[in-house]
Amino acid sequence: MEHKITLIPGDGIGPEVARAARRCVEAAGVNIAWEVVAAGQDAIEDYGEILPQNVLDSIKKNKVALKGPIITPIGTGFRSVNVAIRHALGLFACVRPAKSYIGVRSPYKDIDLVIIRENSEDLYAGIEFEEGKPETAELIASIEKYTHKKIRPDSGISIKPISKFASERIARFAFEYALKNNRRKVTAVHKANIMKFSDGIFLKAAREVAKDYADRIIFEEAIVDNMSMQLVQKPKDYDVLVLPNLYGDILSDLCAGLIGGLGIAPGANIGEDMAVFEAVHGSAPKYKGMNKVNPTAMILSGVLMLRHINEGKAADRLENALKKVLAEGKSVTYDLKMRRDDPTAVGTQEMADAIIANL
Repeated sequence: MEHKITLIPGDGIGPEVARAARRCVEAAGVNIAWEVVAAGQDAIEDYGEILPQNVLDSIKKNKVALKGPIITPIGTGFRSVNVAIRHALGLFACVRPAKSYIGVRSPYKDIDLVIIRENSEDLYAGIEFEEGKPETAELIASIEKYTHKKIRPDSGISIKPISKFASERIARFAFEYALKNNRRKVTAVHKANIMKFSDGIFLKAAREVAKDYADRIIFEEAIVDNMSMQLVQKPKDYDVLVLPNLYGDILSDLCAGLIGGLGIAPGANIGEDMAVFEAVHGSAPKYKGMNKVNPTAMILSGVLMLRHINEGKAADRLENALKKVLAEGKSVTYDLKMRRDDPTAVGTQEMADAIIANL
């Protein structure tokens, strides 16, 4: 069977890790017709915009995409290509597994966690009011009128919407994911003790959804700051974590730290009928074109993609081949060596070659 899949190479190191992942996915024995489209810096040069409409049209048509990392300006300019894609396509669930692999250095062993992050709301909804603008002053005046709380007039303001609909949807997604993947427990992470009318909605929705799975999946609750400590002290006590947008972003990086870093962390953004798979790490432009960076996160994102398109056997073959290369520790990039200056470290494509040789 031929699968039509959109490929977005990305910026910086994106094209290099995307190429490595593409080669490994193809070598796993899956027939894929790739439709390559540009977003990011190259798209600005070719189309005059960072996220051309043809990118979204391609994903809508093919329903599945593999995306390399894309540069996002900090503090100014376009908010984020990643966020824009998620919002435009209704990709409400971000799935970020954190799994230990032999050969990857970490103080922890046998970690196997999954972060399920709500993608559409919270502070990442992008509802902001800039300091000094007339509309910001008007909003501040309204807030003071209705809450009797003072806000400094030189403030910028971000709005945090959390709805019952989106909270129920992501909670149900988390429980269904747990069932499908033979997981034992779902933990809802929140700050409802303080933000009673936003996180409170999220927690209440999670509790209601949990009732439908009470005979099959354990349900727990955790306050986000305490959860951060628990994950460092006893991560094996947890399984699937479901969180609002911002907390999910932060704790997914924490979990990546448990397994050896972002170079090992894959991700998926999933909606009702579309999905985009991407490494969690950024575009690292200083390493662009050096054939140096670790392709593991991007390849593991390809593994997630293969499972999503019901190519489970190919996904297992690819993950097992990657495991062998990591465990052997010979044909791996510099960051996976005991010493980062180890002269035996190989390049991005050479590591992909080794993985392919083990398929």
